[in-house]
Amino acid sequence: MTQSSKNVLTLLGPGILVAATGVGAGDLATASFTGNALGVTVLWAVILGAAIKYILNEGLARWQLATNKTLLEGAVTHLGLPFQIFFLTYLVFWSFFVGSALISACGVAGHALFPIFGTPETGKIVFGVIHSVLGVILSYYGGYKLFEKVMGFFITLMFVTVLVTATLVAPPLDQILSGLLIPQIPNLGGQGLGWTIALMGGVGGTVTVLSYGYWIRETGRCTPEDIRISRIDLAVGYGITALFGICMVIIGNAIVIEGQGAGLIVAISERLEAPLGPAGKWIFLIGAWGAMFSSLLGVWQSVPYLFADFWSLLKHTQPISSGAMTLSAPYRWYQLALASIPLIGLTIGFQQIQKLYAIVGAAFMPTLALILLVLNGSSKHVGADMCNNSVVNTILVLILIFFIWASWPF
Repeated sequence: MTQSSKNVLTLLGPGILVAATGVGAGDLATASFTGNALGVTVLWAVILGAAIKYILNEGLARWQLATNKTLLEGAVTHLGLPFQIFFLTYLVFWSFFVGSALISACGVAGHALFPIFGTPETGKIVFGVIHSVLGVILSYYGGYKLFEKVMGFFITLMFVTVLVTATLVAPPLDQILSGLLIPQIPNLGGQGLGWTIALMGGVGGTVTVLSYGYWIRETGRCTPEDIRISRIDLAVGYGITALFGICMVIIGNAIVIEGQGAGLIVAISERLEAPLGPAGKWIFLIGAWGAMFSSLLGVWQSVPYLFADFWSLLKHTQPISSGAMTLSAPYRWYQLALASIPLIGLTIGFQQIQKLYAIVGAAFMPTLALILLVLNGSSKHVGADMCNNSVVNTILVLILIFFIWASWPF
């Protein structure tokens, strides 16, 4: 690798990790299901979901670079006990659903590649366990540098695969443009809104956006001057995320899926074999596997950061550096719990666990918007140059209102 390419990887690394972690079970499965159910009319929701995540993550970066504290540290300090109770409860609840969804998704992809078991359900369980264990091993022994390289490989694999596949099965351009530019939600017997919110929640990650702060520390970003670099890599990361989500909705729209359970990936690949040939089928399967395993690996590496940081704050100890945090007992124990307890979710239907994971994740967005309104809304916390301007404050309020309104039916 040349020095120039190394510099580019360092520059875009955290943003690529955001994309690789957020893209996976949430985008591939949820976008496929949504595209199959609602068609390309909801492509606008992918763009809106990625834009929302960019705004929230940019605010997180501004806070951390201005204060040298993680957003979680700021929220615990300034929002007190109510936030602490809420966050710990939500993190545990969310971890179960996201862990179950990712293990299930990797199991489905593994069975699609190696259908050596009698039924897709059996393959999902066995391969799900294997992927979960492998994710822990890679996270434990590889460290951040190996993690970054592996994730870079996976996002390249899945991005190229899905882009080529979507291009080959895309509907007429006018339908795509209409879905991108004209917001509408088909009723679908009252389920249209639920699937649309799930699509927005799945695009680009949910609680995992908090991990960005720990990743930029790993790359040495710690001053307000680094905000420009963060804006660039976040724009690249969420641009990739949005394009991937659009492609998966297009693929889901193009493929009539008869069994929307654990055989989803197999069904899509077999439907693609007719227009694309055997090579197209296997290219899609490999790309789907790369998307899902990269997402699992990203969550197994990043979410324990949040618990370890939160635990140190509750114990009133000095915040641990990101590098040392991965060696701490709270990080390791939470990682093991994340990789094992959600295995129970393998008994839940694949489609249902994906939808629950996306909706539960989407519920974190108004919380994050509220935190950024409080912490970044005043110059006394972050300084005049780094606090929210009126446009950002307005957008955060709209995000808060939208998700509260959207959650009402649930």
